[in-house]
Order: sequence, then structure tokens, then C-alpha cells
Amino acid sequence: MNKLKIIAVIPARYASTRFPAKLIQDLGGKPVVVQTYLATVATQLFDEVLVATDHEIIYNLLKEHNVKVLMSSTHHESGSDRIAEVVENIDCDVVVNVQGDEPFVSKENLQSLINVFNEDAEQKIDLASLMFEIEDLDVINNPNNVKVVVDQNHRALYFSRAAIPFVRDGKNEAAYYQHIGVYAYRKKALLDFTHWNVSVLESTEKLEQLRYLEHGRTIQMVITQHVGVGIDTKQDLDTARLLWE
Repeated sequence: MNKLKIIAVIPARYASTRFPAKLIQDLGGKPVVVQTYLATVATQLFDEVLVATDHEIIYNLLKEHNVKVLMSSTHHESGSDRIAEVVENIDCDVVVNVQGDEPFVSKENLQSLINVFNEDAEQKIDLASLMFEIEDLDVINNPNNVKVVVDQNHRALYFSRAAIPFVRDGKNEAAYYQHIGVYAYRKKALLDFTHWNVSVLESTEKLEQLRYLEHGRTIQMVITQHVGVGIDTKQDLDTARLLWE
């Protein structure tokens, strides 16, 4: 099998419901999104790393730091749509979505996603993503934590904000897994996504990955112990600054 060309794209929206402009906040002397870019490049896993942004402030700031950045439309409804727009004319086989607010990006996690495609000689896998086991009932029942049920090969059967699987008779032998929204896509699956209408389950749960499942695409889940430190609030940023020091 020929060596796959694998790139990383960091989507960088300016707007954020809980923490506007979080990506341009200072972390260790550079904006958060710049630190994420540098950490991703430092993994040496990718043929190319670039940032996709919808805002001129972020675009100009990244240019000042010599970051490869492309402008995308402001009207995308999902991360998949934004990434698809910028990679449509880029020669690559697999695209890894690295969150812009994850400056402590785990090389091990990224490598595990890449391995899925390197080991998939028959090209049966369309996407790969991450999950970790959870046991705390408050975490399991919290609709902000997306749960995933998988088959015996760890391929996704369903994602939900509900506590799945449901325990009917009090005897539970099933594991609960929380989904981490880091994806690796075959380029074709990513571009196909943009041609499908928003699906019923996706609209109901507000989870874009369900659109792939409803169209019969295969999502390989990978268990990880590295949950990461995302920056969603000012408190998260204070924590990240302490960790950085």
C-alpha cells in the first residue's frame, strides 16, 4: 500500500459561546491557537499542518506568527463543513481535525488515529475518533458529555447525549465510553458529508457524527487514557497557564 498523505487542520472560530476570542488569549507568550499549531507541528506526524479560520483578526494574528492559515466561510454549521472547504483542493488522503483550544495536544492520541488508516489496507474505515471509559454516574448522565456505544471491533454503533446503554434490570456488565471530539477522516468521506442534508438523528441530538452513521459510514473508535486540557472558559485558561509554567 502506498504511503498515505496525512495532514492536520486546526479549525479556529473567533466566536465562542462560553469564552469569546479564547483562541487569541495569551498562553506562554503566544496566542492559544499558535501554541496549538506549534505543538501539532512538533509531533512530526503530518505532511502538512494548517489553520482554518473564519475571522480576519485570527487570520492576521497567525500570519504575524508565520502560521499557515486559510480563510473559510463564516456560515458553516459544523466543524466537518469548515474543514472540508479548506481541504477540497489540497492533495491528501487523510485529514486529522485538531481542536484549536487544545495546546496540550497528545502525540499518542494523534498517532493512534493515524494508525487506524495505516492499518486499514482494505479502506473500510471512513473516520476514526477517540473515547475513554467513564464510571461516574454524574458524568454518564450529563448531556454535555457525549457517550458512544461500540461493537466488538470498537466501531461506533451510536452516539448520544443520553446515558447509553440503558440499564434495564440493574445488572450492568457494559462499559460506558465518553467521546472526545477529535476526528481523522478519509478525505472522500469528509467531502461526501458536505453534500448530505442534516440528518434526523443529527438534528435531534445535535451531534454531527450521526450524519456519517446515518449514511452508513464506518467510524473506528480508539480508547485513550489521555483526555487532554481544553480551554472552554476563563478558568480553563488559568489552569492551562499554570500547566504551561
